[in-house]
Amino acid sequence: MIPEAASQAARHWGGIPTRLIAARENIVCEMRLPSGARAALRLHRPGYQPAAAIRSELWWCEALARRGVPVPAPLPTSGGEMLVMLPSGSMASAVGWLDGAPLGVARVPFDRPVPQLLDLHHSLGQLLRQVHDVTAGLIFPEHFTRPRWDCDGFVGESPFWGRFWDHPAASAGDRSVLLAARGFLASRLDGLKAVHPIHADVLRENVLVNDRSVSLIDFDDAGWGFPLYDLGTALSQSLQEPAYAELRDALMQGYGTTDRALVETMVLARCCASVGWMIPRLQPGDPVIDLHIRRAVVWARHVMG
Repeated sequence: MIPEAASQAARHWGGIPTRLIAARENIVCEMRLPSGARAALRLHRPGYQPAAAIRSELWWCEALARRGVPVPAPLPTSGGEMLVMLPSGSMASAVGWLDGAPLGVARVPFDRPVPQLLDLHHSLGQLLRQVHDVTAGLIFPEHFTRPRWDCDGFVGESPFWGRFWDHPAASAGDRSVLLAARGFLASRLDGLKAVHPIHADVLRENVLVNDRSVSLIDFDDAGWGFPLYDLGTALSQSLQEPAYAELRDALMQGYGTTDRALVETMVLARCCASVGWMIPRLQPGDPVIDLHIRRAVVWARHVMG
């Protein structure tokens, strides 16, 4: 069911919402514009990203799209605004539509043939390299502000997504491993430079496949971070895949890195951050909580030896 707020927001673009696509961090609807073109209308979750950060995200996506990177370009309203405030106090933005089907679904094994998956992961690695290389050449405006996925952002006293080692659903044994993982990550990430913005949420649902090409959507969590964290995030949903090692290598080859140890450390950073993410968002007893804690603990033991 399309929320009334989406219909209110769509009027700023002269559009009509036609279907609800997602209702997670943000509410996303497909919108039909007066020209007949499709767009993605986003209602931003109150309290997550401030207006300045959302405008910065849109500035970055516009800069990437203008340079030929396959990401959604922001669309101005009929009044020329990129971001509008709704009567409810929430904010809305719209981006151009990108064709394609998601690479996969969280916690659902891939159903594509392995050779096709390897080809797509190689293409995804190339796309992430393109995003990072183009970004490295941009001159950011003074008002640009985004969260920081740096050492403090993962394992400082107040990580961006929360203190994963303090998750109330973790057992004493799990907390011991998660606390050790915090120390391990601190030692590996300290001194690394968060040189420019990264996507920071390269999940299967955010990678669109169109034949053999891929595109990247949903920059809501983008921020200053470690480039290889985008590879770690992309791999974090595939740790149980029988072809995990091959997928990892194809992604790394496409990106152009041989630093497997750092890539898998970034997988751990994502697994741990996801545990922190759940604390304020999922209700006690949600089965996803145990799955994420177990994934982080198992991967921590794997990476730390």
